[in-house]
Amino acid sequence: MNMDNEMKLKGKENKPVIMVIVDTLMDGPLKEAMQTGMAPALKFLTEKGKYFPNLVAPFPTMSVNVDTTLLTGTYCHEHHIPGLVWYNKKENRLVNYGTHYRELWKLGFIQAIEDMLYNMNETHISRNVTTIHEDLDSMGKSSASINALVYRGSSPHSLELPNLLAFLTELPQNRVVKASRIFTYGRFSKIDPSRRYQHFWQKLGVNDSSSVQQLAQLIHHNNLPSFSIVYFPELDQRIHKNGRMDLAGIQKADQQMQKLFNLYGDWNKALAQNIWITLGDNGQAWVHPERKKAVIDLREILSSYKIMKLRKGIAEGDQIILAVNDRMAYIYSLDLNSTPLEELAPVLQQDKRIDVISWKKEKCIIVRSGEKDGELTFHPKGMYQDQYGQSWDLRGNIDILDLTLKHRNVDYGVYPDALARLYSCLYSHEGDFLIVSAKPGYELVGEGSPVHLGGGGHGGLHEQDTLVPLIVAGTPTYPDRLRMVDLKKWLLSLIN
Repeated sequence: MNMDNEMKLKGKENKPVIMVIVDTLMDGPLKEAMQTGMAPALKFLTEKGKYFPNLVAPFPTMSVNVDTTLLTGTYCHEHHIPGLVWYNKKENRLVNYGTHYRELWKLGFIQAIEDMLYNMNETHISRNVTTIHEDLDSMGKSSASINALVYRGSSPHSLELPNLLAFLTELPQNRVVKASRIFTYGRFSKIDPSRRYQHFWQKLGVNDSSSVQQLAQLIHHNNLPSFSIVYFPELDQRIHKNGRMDLAGIQKADQQMQKLFNLYGDWNKALAQNIWITLGDNGQAWVHPERKKAVIDLREILSSYKIMKLRKGIAEGDQIILAVNDRMAYIYSLDLNSTPLEELAPVLQQDKRIDVISWKKEKCIIVRSGEKDGELTFHPKGMYQDQYGQSWDLRGNIDILDLTLKHRNVDYGVYPDALARLYSCLYSHEGDFLIVSAKPGYELVGEGSPVHLGGGGHGGLHEQDTLVPLIVAGTPTYPDRLRMVDLKKWLLSLIN
């Protein structure tokens, strides 16, 4: 091959794609941080690329559901990860991937570790869907997963528990999992052998500095795969504590981005050599600082029913199971004859802080509200079409979901893509249940649930929980639809 032809072929080679997920990055505070000089790296990407302020996350807006949707290109009725907490009917137990130590201790700490590290990726994600790592591997292309909660791929890797954790839990110290070809997950599996940023008090390496450390190894050795997903988890915890406008948290995340760009010397070289995609995974709604106003205690509202105790599991006489995902909850009926969902709904409607109550009835979805009268009934394939090409049959009070009908088009208000997101949630797993979602300012609690008074919370259907920014730089190609569920197809087109 002559030099000219070799140069032409080289010019057509696709650049590596680096996707950085900054947990709970939101449009309003990000714009303010960029304007005040606190986020120069993200501002650089925005100026050199394109900024989209309103990417729609799936429902419930919890990271495990969001990340699985991103990697599979499906909503949870297909990938089967319903949230951070859910009732597994086949195993007759509550699954919790990590909410708060109080809940995990009562449910069984060892089981929670096993669910989080192994079962979620190995058994709970449906085998009827494929992840982007699996798709790329089948195409003969490599990918990397760096500190991402959802990592399922085709390549075997060993997850190694630290000695103390293995001793305390009596779990196998080494276990093989299937992940992306290049795989790092805190101290459990890593590229860089250094233990810096990997200690117990640093969340065993699941932190921003560790993510940068691992990606830097690939950049430094010119070993970037076709696609890398890199997770920055720390901003989420700061916003839970400090509220939506925690600019210092964005500044810290930006400083980590600067470290990556500085590896290239000139930041423009980082763009010339790679495609950079930066996004949040979910937003957070504000939470009232006063406990009596902020907290919606489902145990009090449903006190006339016998609710399963976390430590005991399902016992004789139990009627209800609560699976609380911060500002959203699944409420399961263990016996529809004695505890029908239609009976639970009006009890929940008495609390005006609950804005969405929904359940399945035959082939329809029923939606009610604690603050609005009436009922909305809908199902797919009707006369009304939304902006995503989905059609719906709608009957009843459309104000409950803040819908607007114009001719045969349906437009969404404060609940983006509400119909598809509710539908997917209610068909995400087996069981008889309804879902509730709180208005901004409020959080749902059950037994041992965390609260974030004066801070932020997520999980809900509202746009504050749902909308996140997306920054694309290094390519003139952008996604057709601004939903998390639609990104996978676009990403594969960039890579392939």
